Amino acid sequence: MASISIKTEDDIKGMRVAGRLAAEVLDFIQPHIKSGITTAEIDRLCHDYMANVQGTIPAPLNYCPPGYTPYPKAICTSVNDVICHGIPSDKVLKNGDVINIDITVIKDGYHGDTSRMFFVGEPSILARRLTDITYECMWLGISKIKPGAHLGDIGHVIQQHAEKAGYSVVREFCGHGIGKVFHEEPQVLHYGRPGTLDRLEAGMIFTVEPMINAGRREIREMGDGWTIKTKDRSLSAQWEHTVLVTETGFEILTVSPGMPAPPAFIQQAIAPQSISA
Repeated sequence: MASISIKTEDDIKGMRVAGRLAAEVLDFIQPHIKSGITTAEIDRLCHDYMANVQGTIPAPLNYCPPGYTPYPKAICTSVNDVICHGIPSDKVLKNGDVINIDITVIKDGYHGDTSRMFFVGEPSILARRLTDITYECMWLGISKIKPGAHLGDIGHVIQQHAEKAGYSVVREFCGHGIGKVFHEEPQVLHYGRPGTLDRLEAGMIFTVEPMINAGRREIREMGDGWTIKTKDRSLSAQWEHTVLVTETGFEILTVSPGMPAPPAFIQQAIAPQSISA
């Protein structure tokens, strides 16, 4: 098993800055998510904000894991039945669409990675419920993070909550360790059994980013080599935070003034300092 890096105090400081900046891109773009805008225009606005306002580098741009072609844009925009890695294009958003915007910035060598769901106009009841349940899934997973817990504990609570609501969990994509490297160990599965997989230690940093489908969990890959959609064309939702394992629990690194508050039932169960902007 590949080893999971334990971050130093300097690493953690750098990751706090990168995480906050990634979240602030989502705050910045929120007012622009309206009927009539294209996903390419959202990408252009975000890229300009990262480069010219923040002085950050968009990590996805030209990112090229083995077996892939370089990713051509600064952000990922996944609309409706797109699960993840949707490439910004001339696609025009319309009333009722739901979109996940996934931001990863690099600042002083450190990566901050976060995503949120946005509604275009008024969403359907199904879209709102799927989005809310997925948000709860992410927070339930995060709430299990503390030294001595296991990665399987995170996946188990996410899977239970999604399936109880009648939804399915995407298996092919998962959360990941992150630091000076975009994707590193561990893999953070969003399904599983409690008490299994790696044991968590203070100083680990990774993402929790469940992808939940309204229909079945099977996926299909589009011809561009990146875009992943639901096979049955059902809606999909995703939320993502980057999280530090602390001595007593966890700390959210991707905090910003405009980030949505955790669900009420989570707020009662966790320490406020874990999630303060």
